[in-house]
Amino acid sequence: MKLIAITTGDSDGIGFEVTAKALSKIGPQANTQFLLFRQPQSEVLYLPILDKKFNRIVVPSLEAALSLKNQDSKTLFDICSKVSAPKNVEIAAKACFKKKIHGLVTAPLSKTLIQSSGYRAKGHTEILQNVSKTKNVHMTFIGKNFNVLLATGHMPVAKVSASLNVKTLQAAIQNADLLKKILPPKIANKPIALVGLNPHAGENGLLGQEEILTFKKVLKKFPSVLGPLVPDAAFLKKNWPLYSVYICCYHDQGLIPFKLVHGTQSGYHLTLGLPFVRTSVDHGTAKDIFGKNQADASSMKEAILACIQLAK
Repeated sequence: MKLIAITTGDSDGIGFEVTAKALSKIGPQANTQFLLFRQPQSEVLYLPILDKKFNRIVVPSLEAALSLKNQDSKTLFDICSKVSAPKNVEIAAKACFKKKIHGLVTAPLSKTLIQSSGYRAKGHTEILQNVSKTKNVHMTFIGKNFNVLLATGHMPVAKVSASLNVKTLQAAIQNADLLKKILPPKIANKPIALVGLNPHAGENGLLGQEEILTFKKVLKKFPSVLGPLVPDAAFLKKNWPLYSVYICCYHDQGLIPFKLVHGTQSGYHLTLGLPFVRTSVDHGTAKDIFGKNQADASSMKEAILACIQLAK
């Protein structure tokens, strides 16, 4: 029986809404059991749609859920406690690291809540990285039109250039190669694209030196990687079928085009480099529509199904 943990993020965000809606659409999955983390203040109006598909058992902790043996796939453990949302992520991640559970799906979690909860981490990725003590971890985004890997994580733009050394880019390429192994063969056989940092990819050094001093050294070692691509043309629609994965230099360089094209209707996040499976939605907490029953659960649905598949 695969045990899949799902954390629902900020209690005043859309995390619990999209989780409940996605699980309702998916329903029980063969040889799979869901462990749902939430706070007592979560919108309880979504509990009935879960109860239509699952036998929901409310427990106070992950340990309590794991102590209940011989449950079937229709059983959903509702772990409801006053533990903070970031702490729930840490608890679930530690259980994954210790192989007590087999995969983790996360709903959006605000950076302000992480900080106010006493964590120095800036996001999910850093919390998971701290738990697993893993260095080369990359955020990737899987979409129906194209895929993106971020060479750097949550950092100020002013620090990006100094972070893009040969070692950093090589690690990104190596994880992009891992990503190709789980993509459909038609896509996986395409080359990896490395997107330049500067306008016009540096214009032969006129608009920046990074492409000459760093990118070229890396590309010589990986002839199957193409680039550096001009950033403002890399994501033109005609280019989508040409590459298996776009490696982008910083957060918004990759996520602006990904979210613009895929929105909340498709696409999910996969963290590469961890010693366990973690998927997530590709959107934020959307607190402006909290409580309005307007959230699209498509990304969460994809994230859950991907986690189940990858946990094999």
